[in-house]
Amino acid sequence: MQRFEKWTETYLRLSTADEEAPLEPKELVSYALAAYLTGSDAESYEILERAHHVYLDQKKTEQAVRTAFWLGLMLMNAGERARSSGWISRGERILTSEECLDCAEKGLLLLPQAYGALSSGDSSKAQKLFDQAAAIGEKFHDPDLITLGRLGQGQSMIQQGDVADGIRLLDETMISLETEKIFPVAKGIIYCAVIETCRNVWDLGRAQEWTSTLSRWCEKQPDIIPFRGQCLARRAEIIQFHGNWNKALEESEDACVVLTRPPGEPAAGEAFYRKGEILRLLGDFKKAEDSYLEASKWGRKPQPGLALLRLAQGHDYAADASIRNTLKETNETIGRAELLPAFVQIMIAVNHTEEAEKACKELGNIAKQFDKPYLHATYAYCKGMAFLAEGNVLSALEHLQSAMKLWKMLQLPYESACTRELRGLVYRELNDKDNSDVEFAAAKWIFEKLNALPDLARIDRLLIRERHHKTYGLTLRELQVLGQLISGKTNRSMADELFISERTVDRHVSNIFKKLDVSSRVEATAFAIKNKILDDILR
Repeated sequence: MQRFEKWTETYLRLSTADEEAPLEPKELVSYALAAYLTGSDAESYEILERAHHVYLDQKKTEQAVRTAFWLGLMLMNAGERARSSGWISRGERILTSEECLDCAEKGLLLLPQAYGALSSGDSSKAQKLFDQAAAIGEKFHDPDLITLGRLGQGQSMIQQGDVADGIRLLDETMISLETEKIFPVAKGIIYCAVIETCRNVWDLGRAQEWTSTLSRWCEKQPDIIPFRGQCLARRAEIIQFHGNWNKALEESEDACVVLTRPPGEPAAGEAFYRKGEILRLLGDFKKAEDSYLEASKWGRKPQPGLALLRLAQGHDYAADASIRNTLKETNETIGRAELLPAFVQIMIAVNHTEEAEKACKELGNIAKQFDKPYLHATYAYCKGMAFLAEGNVLSALEHLQSAMKLWKMLQLPYESACTRELRGLVYRELNDKDNSDVEFAAAKWIFEKLNALPDLARIDRLLIRERHHKTYGLTLRELQVLGQLISGKTNRSMADELFISERTVDRHVSNIFKKLDVSSRVEATAFAIKNKILDDILR
């Protein structure tokens, strides 16, 4: 193991040396770095301040400014915006007063301005600043500045919609971490930022690949504390995607512990949210809700998980209000892409099929924009679900088949099982019992392997109904219309009740008459009552 990887030993050695005689500023920076990487954030800030002042006393302006920059960046990463701004401003003032107008540190001080523009959504301004910073880094052969500049360039391009070129630039940035000597704090920040960006644009393959790289980096330095928690949280999600939910739960719990150690890190919110998601899927609704609330305390909105939890609990209209309000408050494309699949599912559950269709259209446009397999699969799945709710079973089957191919390629078992369940419903409504049984059995087998208790309970209910009720080929929507018809409602009333158009109601009524071989509402009602078509079917 290389010396720089033994951060605890470095910290103890330099601490002892500093007690014997004040360290030189370069050693103070190493001392501060060791303190930071072993979890002593406040102490590391104090040591960096000392290094900064010693550099000033020695008239080493550029080193003093660089120290002020790192201190500002570390404070920014910890969420201490005011102190961070103060140190960056100090660095700018020193550069101006000393007339050091042509140095790498000038480029470093452009970065906080660029981050501010990027976080406020002004990606065009951010990219110009990152371009300037990277150019200055190239001029002075400064690897820290070059890599941080390229990171920002890639993020800005992605925010402007140029996902492919932005991702390529992030790949180049990550390669630099392996080939260039980069300040460890910058390296950790870049790892986490690239992984987060890849995840945000649903590039799951890259997110997994770079998370593995970050894991190896952390494992080589077993005493490192910053970045480990973020690594665990992201790794938990990837493990969850690939089906090992118990392992994913362990990783998320470890991440929560690491990230909430005083003073705590903002990324704790994501860790608690991930824990809540896994618990929800496992069926532990009480602990899931507790985790969502904890995520909220740390600044992470617990959506769409909380809305899906309410849906699973049978609180359909609470789920409706929750997801609807959250989507209304969310403007950025990436955030909406996260919410729209849940919105579609919940709208269908409360019979708002037209709103579900609109959401599918928006999701389809986002999938085209980002052109990632996961988003294409999600769109196809949601569209298939919407078609099924409308009774358009052939179109539903076509889209569900497209989704299934992509889920298999991505190796996502839970999504595959959910899709196979919907395909089972489609085949059932096509009176294809053999294929319906095959799809339901496959879905149940996967749910059992995952221990997805809520999904198992749902599919068991479907299988019980399959065995005990004959529906004469009527779709779920047609059964709902038949129930309204029996109660004596007009087509207009049915349309209002089911949130569909009168024309759609007319089509459903016509299909009902044809499938039941009747010619009037009275005959349809008598047939349904005699054959107990609606007994328990809509419970």
